[in-house]
Amino acid sequence: MRIALGQLNPVVGDLVGNAQKIGQAIDLARGQAADLLVTSELVLIGYPPRDLLLRAGIVEQCQLLLEELSEQAGDLPVLIGHPAAALSGTRPLVNRVSLLHHGEVQAVADKRLLPGYDVFDEDRYFEPGQQPSLLNICGTSLGVLICEDLWRASDVTASPKYPCDPTADMVEAGAEMLVALNASPFFMGKGLQHLAHLKEVAQQYKIPVVAVNQVGANDDLIFDGRSAAIDADGTVRHAMCGWQSAVETISFVEPIDGAATVDCERAHEPMRELFHGLVLGVHDYWSKTGNQDAVIGLSGGIDSALTATLAVAALGPQHVQGVMMPSEYSSEGSLTDALALANNLGMPTPLELPIEKPHRSLQAELTAVIGQVKPLTDENLQARVRGVLLMALANDRNALLLATGNKSELAVGYSTIYGDMCGAVAVLGDVLKTVVYELSKWINQHYEELGFNGQPIPEQSITKPPSAELRPNQKDQDSLPPYEVLDQIITGHVDLELTAQEIAQHADLDQDLVEQYVQAIDRAQYKRDQAAVILKVTGRAFGRGRPMPIVMKSTLGIRRPATSH
Repeated sequence: MRIALGQLNPVVGDLVGNAQKIGQAIDLARGQAADLLVTSELVLIGYPPRDLLLRAGIVEQCQLLLEELSEQAGDLPVLIGHPAAALSGTRPLVNRVSLLHHGEVQAVADKRLLPGYDVFDEDRYFEPGQQPSLLNICGTSLGVLICEDLWRASDVTASPKYPCDPTADMVEAGAEMLVALNASPFFMGKGLQHLAHLKEVAQQYKIPVVAVNQVGANDDLIFDGRSAAIDADGTVRHAMCGWQSAVETISFVEPIDGAATVDCERAHEPMRELFHGLVLGVHDYWSKTGNQDAVIGLSGGIDSALTATLAVAALGPQHVQGVMMPSEYSSEGSLTDALALANNLGMPTPLELPIEKPHRSLQAELTAVIGQVKPLTDENLQARVRGVLLMALANDRNALLLATGNKSELAVGYSTIYGDMCGAVAVLGDVLKTVVYELSKWINQHYEELGFNGQPIPEQSITKPPSAELRPNQKDQDSLPPYEVLDQIITGHVDLELTAQEIAQHADLDQDLVEQYVQAIDRAQYKRDQAAVILKVTGRAFGRGRPMPIVMKSTLGIRRPATSH
């Protein structure tokens, strides 16, 4: 049997447009002499559809399009993911895979395991399927699984306890091959985890496994694709390239083409996949919202330099307008490094909008009412002047503003709401400051393969001490511990949910310092709830996947309660 892997990039809610992409995949699969085309989970509506699923007419329109696609498919069997009406239970829908063949639409499988952790809320909309579903294609009994039915939260630390194992049930029912339709969001390292899981399943049950994953980015979620086919002995027969749409047909009886199989170790290098993930996240946010141009404030620092580099890779240099906004405290390097960056990237010459005059004017108005302005208030006032000017420029140019703050700053509130937090997308909002440096250096080392003419990020932006330049001789480390220390605290508290006591012990840090910044992370939640969309690239990102209360006691989690006997 020749199986076509349809790794597609749907737009959430664009049923007609997505159906056209599926139709193109059908034509490609037929041209490749495929016996079966497999697409991804909910590909007809796009993932994640969220409350679009509750809109009237969704199911009916899906059914009409499925029937049209089935006519186009003809004698080529096609597996397609879509929402369908639930016939019983308490929720309105099921997450279904149907077979399109000879003008008919046949329900094959309803998703059984419905994740409700992290960014997932499928148990809000869907009724779980009940039975394993087998499908006979070309004399082979296929067990059809839908995403979590295969993974069973194998990639999360605190995995839920599911009442059944759909994979085992499929094999017990007689499946000779497993086919999984997925919409599994990317984070660093997840691709290797999934590949290892596929190998384990194939080896355990001694049957081949095919997994097709959605590609593209929707809102905060990035989908890397990297669909794969695994032989019964756990050998990777075929691994598709990530970050792009494609239809590729494989056969389990032909010799493995090593040249056509991706070098998995290289493709999964952390900085390489982080770069491609962030670039895809920016590209699809702009393209899927109908935008072309971006505006970004250039400070000469590392965060804005890296953000601009990623934006240029995603949108093209002509579509990224930099803006320099020096204050009376800005160093000469803030301008020269920003100009060097723009020149390296081939961007238009940055605009220069000094903020000293509007800052002084607002400062005088405040002083007339409240007396002397406090230093922190004055720093935030400057940041908000910049935010107003950047938003105005974006508005005037029909562009979107890029926020440049990183995860370390957003974690502890070292950012100004309505100031440097302004923007449509916080590209680095899930990237710790230490990783910002690592990624910047990696880009400079690999600039040729990434399509840059030279090293894009000025060395001075990487080596100089980070500073907001909102008061004389200001440095980040005047207000924060070294980022190497701070990032350990953030990782322990946010990613691992450790207590301050545990973080201090594991990282050999002063517990009072850890407690101070654990509480700072909790207090800054009100800012993060109003932040730009954060592209998720780690297992525990700020945003939808970490819905923390704003009004809470920030001393919670300092120590674990003693166990009673």
